[in-house]
Amino acid sequence: MLKGIPKILSPELLKVLCEMGHSDQIVLSDGNFPTESMGKDCIVIRCDGHGVPELLEAILEVFPLDTYIEKPVNLMEVVPGDTVETPIWDTYKEIVSKYDNRGNEVVGNIERFAFYEKAKKAYAIVATGEKALYANVILQKGVVVD
Repeated sequence: MLKGIPKILSPELLKVLCEMGHSDQIVLSDGNFPTESMGKDCIVIRCDGHGVPELLEAILEVFPLDTYIEKPVNLMEVVPGDTVETPIWDTYKEIVSKYDNRGNEVVGNIERFAFYEKAKKAYAIVATGEKALYANVILQKGVVVD
């Protein structure tokens, strides 16, 4: 155990977050995301039993978002014609706003299949037990500045 590190961040996840460099991306996937097939060429970390919001909050305590791009946080767009509600996105925006002074402006949306293509190129994918639909999020790492 370490002081000041959220307990939800496992040693494996902390190691990956530390290894990641500027512009590397990490996916926080919901329970329906095809994590294993998308993660064939990247690191897959299992965090079953945890939701995306609690992991997002913990990660952003130690993980800087990229300031060199407008949208370092991206959500999977709802497929046209799908009537699914996405209240979890509001939760994500509240969390992101606590850790990035640009607020909601850093959150974008990516079409479903374009999201899959980005996920395949991510440094890591975190598989969660999140039950909300369209709850997938990609974070792009920035630079630690003291």
